[in-house]
Amino acid sequence: MALLLAATVVSVGLVAVDPVPRAAHAAACAPGAGVTVVVDLTAFGLGVQTGCRLGDPPTGLAALQGAGFAVTGTQRWGLAFVCRINGYPTAASEPCVNTPPASAYWSYWHAAPGGTWSYSTLGASSYNPAQGTVEGWRFGSGQAPSISPP
Repeated sequence: MALLLAATVVSVGLVAVDPVPRAAHAAACAPGAGVTVVVDLTAFGLGVQTGCRLGDPPTGLAALQGAGFAVTGTQRWGLAFVCRINGYPTAASEPCVNTPPASAYWSYWHAAPGGTWSYSTLGASSYNPAQGTVEGWRFGSGQAPSISPP
């Protein structure tokens, strides 16, 4: 009887566990499968990286992180202001205490696949991207990503 009870507890416990978060994909999303995220690292000599956040993320920040990009905010504003993506700019060049200067920050963009980039009027933690759209990020003085939205 104790063995049956233990087996029941284990099987119930397995059902109650939250599912593992979905892994990011290092390519554009299939049409309608999620939000494609483009991060333009050309200012650092690293080219452009594309990822996919499957499903419908609640915010642009969730899309960025869910597509596999590491994000650092500022000490003053936290993740409400994206200061670093994948470690760039480095801490030696930008301490991320307050907002970076207008000549050296991560600009945030939106687009339809194959469309044109539109500068975001909201921060990534306030914007809710629609499933099937493209989010873009580029470091510099406010230029759109250097590739067309995939």
